[in-house]
Amino acid sequence: STRHCPWKMNQLPPKSAVASPVSESTNSRPEALDNLSMDSFWLEVENIKQSAEAEQEECSLADVKTQEEGEAEAEWLQDAGLSELLGDPAGDKDNLVLLSTLTRTQAAAVQRRLDTYSRSRRRRNKHPVRDVRDVFAVGSSQDTAAEKEESSPDPLWHNLRTSNTQRKAQDYSCTVRNPGKEEMFNMDVAYSEQAAVLLKGSFLSESRKLKDGNALTRFKIPKGRLGVTRIGDLSAQDMKKIPTLALIELTALCDILGFELKRNKAAKLKTTEKRLFGVPLNTLLENDQKLLPNTKVPLLLQALLSCLEKRGLETEGILRVSGSQTRIKSLEQKLERDFYSGLFHWDDVHQNDVSGLLKRFIRELPAPLLTAEYLPAFAAVQNIPDLKQRLQALNLLILILPESNRNTLKALLEFLSKVVAREKNNKMNLWNVSTVMAPNLFMHKGLPNKIPEGKEKQLAEGAADVVRMMIHYQDLLWTVSSFLVAQVRKLNESSSKRYQFCDKRIKNLLRKIHADKDKVEKNQGEPSKIVKVHASLLLKDSLEVHLNNATRVADVLRQFQKNLCQNGWNIVNTVNLLKCNNSMECTNLLLYEVGGNIGEHCLDPDTYLLDLYHINPHAEWIIKQNPSCPRMF
Repeated sequence: STRHCPWKMNQLPPKSAVASPVSESTNSRPEALDNLSMDSFWLEVENIKQSAEAEQEECSLADVKTQEEGEAEAEWLQDAGLSELLGDPAGDKDNLVLLSTLTRTQAAAVQRRLDTYSRSRRRRNKHPVRDVRDVFAVGSSQDTAAEKEESSPDPLWHNLRTSNTQRKAQDYSCTVRNPGKEEMFNMDVAYSEQAAVLLKGSFLSESRKLKDGNALTRFKIPKGRLGVTRIGDLSAQDMKKIPTLALIELTALCDILGFELKRNKAAKLKTTEKRLFGVPLNTLLENDQKLLPNTKVPLLLQALLSCLEKRGLETEGILRVSGSQTRIKSLEQKLERDFYSGLFHWDDVHQNDVSGLLKRFIRELPAPLLTAEYLPAFAAVQNIPDLKQRLQALNLLILILPESNRNTLKALLEFLSKVVAREKNNKMNLWNVSTVMAPNLFMHKGLPNKIPEGKEKQLAEGAADVVRMMIHYQDLLWTVSSFLVAQVRKLNESSSKRYQFCDKRIKNLLRKIHADKDKVEKNQGEPSKIVKVHASLLLKDSLEVHLNNATRVADVLRQFQKNLCQNGWNIVNTVNLLKCNNSMECTNLLLYEVGGNIGEHCLDPDTYLLDLYHINPHAEWIIKQNPSCPRMF
């Protein structure tokens, strides 16, 4: 349809001519993607169009101006916390500590964007920006790719260019690794560094085309000595550092894979007088938190999902079968009037109408749930031929999302997983759910919509597959990689030190940081250590723990619970230790690492504490009650 209607597919970066959509099988009846029906997708698109036309909505699209050369790079450097490199006198100099934490591939990504920005400034006869080649040591700036190859090039960048050139001639459509089998998902080493190694030759030889009959690859995160960190395990202060690091790492990964990371500017839409639908997420949460403090997911969305979970999971065709548009519009008006007063009666609402309200709530957000800035990046994930690297990119994008968007998306995906789990009754398998929800997540009236002719089917399949990956692999995607946690620790260690950042002294800074790291590594030979574990909210006494190479968090929690029961310690609040079944168990307790080079970190039960002590010897360890009772790791 070429009619003037904003409800069209958001502009998505096209694939190469040889690449086809991802084709891992569904969870019940394995089939290639080409054989999977897209009828649900196009039916949902038509329903969205009819809804918009029935209301005769006039959606003013934001004008997207073509950026001048260097503008995108300048925005990227600012978002990456490196505005000081642009010569911004108001830049936070403490953020320059970030440079010392970057891997080689991350540093190369920063250097390339700084070089592009520097060239654009020179062409406009403006003052040159600060040169940081001494920081990265990746060779001289380049005016063209040919000049870089002729001068002393960075060997890594040269190899990547060569590898990407060779890859263009390859047919690597729908490649996965070890389909149907469990594969390790390494989070200890930066994804971009892993990709650089794979591109030396093993990547293309190990990847295989997916054939009919293969199941989705199962990935397992190998737990290192420091355990696994989930989103929510880190303090808000430390989580604020993660998006910046994730953006730099995602950019480095895309550079190595040969994909351009495109970002939109946030669209400016007219404000609404409504209280629920069409209201920004942050505004919704601010209003909800006045009623229920610490609310992280909009109360309306929680109510919609709760209603569907209670009475809609068994409904055949739930989400796919459209409710009455007239009833849905009427229900929206009643919700706007009665929701906060508690007068709205959910028992009287048909389940298909509730699912329609759910999808309408997502579409009506002033900005896409995946954000206007990164919606093209989410869509472009389909272009990455290797499944593991697609998931790596998605993991980083999830970490970049604002907290309100990330929490809301997680609540939605958890519900969609429950729908898929009831497939035998509701006839909605993973692919059906993905094709229905993709238009609601990737189509938005506030963004420009331009689809290359003949690309509609390919882009639609790709968007549905991204949704499928987010549903199926959400536990993996909501994990904070160990290498990012390590970078946060380095940032915290350096933030308390005030260095004078000038080009002549940066090398000395890096040398000192590496020397401090060597001292820590030498101390790691210490075979044992006695530490104190505090539980001030539960006990007046602290627990002395003898650490050795085999002591884990779970062992300390069991020791604490044993002493609590046997020695009759002075309990401050016994009720807080009782589980729902009125028994005391260490699963109701959590151990937190607080201070030192981390703000606050909820520890994985399998964390080896002597290793953690060597990395952060100045932290305190505090036992707290599990707020979710019990908490699943």
